[in-house]
Amino acid sequence: MAGGRECGPRMQRPWSVYRASTLELSNEMIGLALAGNNQDPDEPVLEFSVACTDLLTPSLDRKPNSFVAVSCTTPPQPFWTKHAQTEIIEGTSNPIFLSSIAFFQESNINQQTQVKLAVYDVKDRSQGTMYMLGSALFPVKELLQEKSHKLELELRSAENQRVGSVAVAAWQMEERTDQRLSISRHPDGINRRTMLPVDESLAESMGVWIKYASLCKDTLLRSVFGGTMSRMYRFPTTDGNHLRVLEQMSESVLSLNVPRQFIKLLLEEDASRVCELEELGELSPCWENLRRQIVSQYQTIILTYQETLSDLNDYRGPSFKASTLKAERKLEFMPTNLHVQRMRVHDELGFDLTPNPSPEHTYDVVTVGAPAAHCQGFKNSGLRKLIQKFEEAKKHSALSSSQSIVYIPQDVVRAKEIIAHINTLKTQVSYYAERLSRAAKDRSACGLERTLAILADKTRQLVTVCDCKLLASAIQALNAARPEYIASKASPSADSEQVVLRNDQDTLLAKWSGSNSRSSLQVDWHEEEWEKVWVNVDKSLECIIERVDKLLQKDQVPSDSSPGSTQTDLQGGAPRKGDGRAAFWINPGGVSQDSLSLPPPPSSSSSSSSSPLRPSSPSPSSLNARPPSPERDSHGSPGVEEAYPGEWSEALYPLLTTLTECVAMMSDTAKRSMVFLLMQDSAPTIAMDLSLQYRRDVVFCQTLTALICGFIIKLRNRLRDDGFLRQLHTIGLLAQFESLLSTYGEELAMLEDMSVGIMDLRNVTFKVTQATGNSAPDMLPIITGNRDGFNVRIPLPGTMFDVLPREIQSGMLLRVQPVHFNVGINEQQTLAEKFGDTSLQEIINLESLSRLNSYYEQFKEVLPEDCLPRSRSQTCLPELLRFLGQNVHARKNKNVDVLWQAAEICRRLNGVRFTSCKSAKDRTAMSVTLEQCLILQHEHGMAPQVFTQALDCMRSEGCRRENTVKNVGSRKYAFNSLQLKAFPKHYRPPDGTYGKVET
Repeated sequence: MAGGRECGPRMQRPWSVYRASTLELSNEMIGLALAGNNQDPDEPVLEFSVACTDLLTPSLDRKPNSFVAVSCTTPPQPFWTKHAQTEIIEGTSNPIFLSSIAFFQESNINQQTQVKLAVYDVKDRSQGTMYMLGSALFPVKELLQEKSHKLELELRSAENQRVGSVAVAAWQMEERTDQRLSISRHPDGINRRTMLPVDESLAESMGVWIKYASLCKDTLLRSVFGGTMSRMYRFPTTDGNHLRVLEQMSESVLSLNVPRQFIKLLLEEDASRVCELEELGELSPCWENLRRQIVSQYQTIILTYQETLSDLNDYRGPSFKASTLKAERKLEFMPTNLHVQRMRVHDELGFDLTPNPSPEHTYDVVTVGAPAAHCQGFKNSGLRKLIQKFEEAKKHSALSSSQSIVYIPQDVVRAKEIIAHINTLKTQVSYYAERLSRAAKDRSACGLERTLAILADKTRQLVTVCDCKLLASAIQALNAARPEYIASKASPSADSEQVVLRNDQDTLLAKWSGSNSRSSLQVDWHEEEWEKVWVNVDKSLECIIERVDKLLQKDQVPSDSSPGSTQTDLQGGAPRKGDGRAAFWINPGGVSQDSLSLPPPPSSSSSSSSSPLRPSSPSPSSLNARPPSPERDSHGSPGVEEAYPGEWSEALYPLLTTLTECVAMMSDTAKRSMVFLLMQDSAPTIAMDLSLQYRRDVVFCQTLTALICGFIIKLRNRLRDDGFLRQLHTIGLLAQFESLLSTYGEELAMLEDMSVGIMDLRNVTFKVTQATGNSAPDMLPIITGNRDGFNVRIPLPGTMFDVLPREIQSGMLLRVQPVHFNVGINEQQTLAEKFGDTSLQEIINLESLSRLNSYYEQFKEVLPEDCLPRSRSQTCLPELLRFLGQNVHARKNKNVDVLWQAAEICRRLNGVRFTSCKSAKDRTAMSVTLEQCLILQHEHGMAPQVFTQALDCMRSEGCRRENTVKNVGSRKYAFNSLQLKAFPKHYRPPDGTYGKVET
């Protein structure tokens, strides 16, 4: 570093010079060692392991069950603060503890900090009875000054008797300090030296390429996660080395942020449905009463959503919902006990084939209480059975209905799709019409052609959507529901400019059709008239194409190309149903919403067999005017482009106005008819429908929140993994949910809720955008959409966004493939297996197995194997899937191999993992700690003889033990001895860590 050379010769001396003449570190070196690692903010400033030898107990007939409690004090603080403790090791006088003692940057220790090690003997773990054998003290400075960074201390009892010794060994002090010396100068407070300033933008840019993103310090992750707890371990490996393991647990602000956004969207959607019902216009008394009932039901549910949103906005508690509050009505949309569980492993021998290999490996699991409607209870079962009951009720109501038209479920789905397409395409047509007008004003020939092509495409898509028999029949049904229907047998009223549509359209159609009138018209009128509506949209588009073609021909130098090439290109494709028909001038601004104006006679100078639609005047006062007279025909007569020489926008504006008005009329008519169809369909079961929908909303919101957390942390961790990013935008993200719910009692209904919520995630897409700023609110996800499909926008800082592939940067929607595997493990599952029913679990697992196999087949078809992470396992993915299939089909009680194999397949397919039980506190703790130890053993070579000790260590002193404190205020898992006898062996916590507590 240039700045280092300018400072003086001392800064260039190697690390060995500092300790060549003395065993003591200088004060500046100690201060630097305790300052933390800027490149790795989760690196502890001090970490040491402890081991005891020759421990003595008053009772000679037993060896101690010991642990070490660590306290510290920094002058002038007059009292001791408990900092950490090791796990309990039973039956030995020479315990070597696996959990290391770590001081992180927020610990604020310095050279003068005193550390006290108190060794306890636990007589009865279940009762928690213990006594202190002895203690020892040392200052931090002494540990750091020792050449080997190791201390051997005598343990003295309260009576000052020697009761053994304790060894303290600090980890990696030399390497870390040496590394920091090479990249920075000493801070101001250390021997009056200065630190070289670092460009923050450069540091942020470098952070993108660091494989490990800190939950606490990363720009993106710290905006989403907080309250991080950390624990350190050192586990021996089969080759005689040690694994350094950092375990972390963080809650998320999304637990509150996502439900607030989600409920706002639900309110908007339901309010818009009420508006759509109101906009149907006047209905006959029986239909009006039905509409009032439906609107009243919607208003009740809207009021409930409003109250819930107000409660969430007023909430000032922690950013996670404790398990004791899972049935709290005000917080029912929040997920229960949502956390991210992280394990970071430093393994020099681990596989890493990414562009910048690193010995660091990160494994994340999102833990969340089973998404379920706890507040609404489970007496009437969960969502799966409730949906079945609802569908049966609809079938029964359809059979007993007096309606002349009964719609099948496919019609209802199609109606919703039509409404969605109409809303989207109508907006797009208006947008591109405005773009075309702007291009004409700028006289941009290229822009005009390009925008016209898009406008034509969107308009024809809209016409295609509206050209269907379902719409025609729905319009007929809506017309029949009008109050004037009964009194509409008289002749229609008409004048020279406008005909008001009535319900006895026979004479009306004959009058319009002239010689084409038929003796028997009856219901055919409605379909014919609806056809004329969308044909006029098509014809108005043709007028614009012709006009643009003429404008461009006049503007260009004559060439060999045939005239009308633009029109030919834009009109290419399959012939349309309306081609060759006469266009009827639609007057969108008329008094009646279904008003039409008669077309003028075809002009003798017309170049086509059918009269094209002529523009109305753009002024508001002439919305009811007749079409332009033939004198203003654009085919040879003085046209608009001649009246406004050189002004393309003046030539196109009337035609664009006509198009947008005709599109609006067609869209509104179609939308009203579909709304009426949906009203007819939902009327008999509206109360049941909305109650079921509310429960589904609650469950889905909890599931969606967990999914967003998982997506963000996965994307951030794999930001430099080209294989993962390619997989993400090609076949989507695999989201694997593991649950440990029993299929008995209330948990069976919870499982029903959860399975539906997970499958509803198939309607979720993600889109990655560039954040507008660098503050925490700028990094929060933004949710849009409705119940038919939600999109989640994930903002990334500019430096992170820039490294994404072009497909993701361009806004490609990223899909999700959710799978869900459940295996009950508690005593209630034993009852279900002996006396109850486990079919739901079997169905869920079989369905998910099929989807998982399908996902892998998609992967093999379009992506190479090198997109996937490397594994030390000798079992290939197809074999793993085959083993999983065998276990899913096997009728074996509490077959947890299903969970283990599904989790491994998920990790090896770049998926994101979720683990749940009733409250994500007890069984979930057993599952995630077991998964961590299995990973350490299979992927990082942890010595098998310490597997059980490592598992007990994580369960007794790890982050999940603290999770119980956060939820219920007790460091006890909510199990009892009788329950645990029913648990699989690997899911049982160590003695002394469980007891009867509130769940």
